Parts: sequence; structure tokens; C-alpha cells
Amino acid sequence: MAEKEEMNLEEENEILEEEKEKKSKFPVKIVIIVIFVLILSGGGFFLVKGGILANIYKERSPETASKGPGQSLKPDIGPIYSMETFIVNLVDPHGKKYLKVKLELELDSEKVRGEIDRRLPQFRDTILTMLSSKTFQDIGSMEGKLQLRAEIISMLNQYLRSGMISNIYFIDFIVQ
Repeated sequence: MAEKEEMNLEEENEILEEEKEKKSKFPVKIVIIVIFVLILSGGGFFLVKGGILANIYKERSPETASKGPGQSLKPDIGPIYSMETFIVNLVDPHGKKYLKVKLELELDSEKVRGEIDRRLPQFRDTILTMLSSKTFQDIGSMEGKLQLRAEIISMLNQYLRSGMISNIYFIDFIVQ
């Protein structure tokens, strides 16, 4: 009987030890998994933001392909020509919607500024006519604003001989 109790005690001790090992392995596994996930996410962030993938993108981008060593990776902004604020009525069945826009023109060179000064009445007329022909649906979305920008650039560049307008920036854009 004493032998039986000793065997039972030994079996119980073995079972308790196995359970302790299982319990102690469980948190260790979780800790290892958490550390592994953190390492992977940190490595992925490094690759994308400041590491290998960012450098690969810079090497392959068309902006940097034509640049030589020592040249800036970011394109410079050209001279800016500020236009006056435009306020026009939009095409609206009730005639109650208007648009207030302030534009700044980015020029490809400084010599275009003088030509714009001479052609300012043509520019203002073109912009006013174009803006007043739009509906709220035409300009209410981001795509509409991008389309409007492209149209204005295209129309104004038709007048220029000594250079061109490379971009337009909307400084104010209010529809009411």
C-alpha cells in the first residue's frame, strides 16, 4: 500500500511538473510571437520609409533619372505670378451660386512675366469666361478642380510666345 501511495505521489508530481512546463511554455510562446511581429513590422517600416525600398524608388523615379550627381532630387518651383481674385456667378437654375477664386501661376521662366503683364486683359477675360461657364457639379469634386486647372493652363498657354505656365495654384477656392 505504501508503494502504491508512493507511485501515486510520483505520478502526481510528474503530472504537476508537466502542467508547470506547459504553463511556462505558453507565455514564452506568446512573448516570442509578439517580439517576432514587432521585429517584422519595424523592419517593414524601415524598408518602406527610409531604407532599401525608398532608395529603389528614388533610383527608378523619372524625376531623378535625368538628374546628375549633386543635383537636387526635388524639382524647383518656377517664378510665381499672382492674379487678382475672381468672383463669378456659376451656371445655376436659381442664379444663386457663385465662385470666388484666387490663382497664382507658376511660370517656366522669368521672361514670361512681362508677356503676362501685357496680356493681362486677355488672361482675365479667358479666366472669367471659363469660370462663369461652370456649374457646381463641374467644380465641386477634386477631379473637377483638377480638370479646371488643366483647362486654364491650356487656354492661357495659347496666348504665350516667350514661355509657358507650368502650373496653377488655387490659393482661395470658395463656392457659395
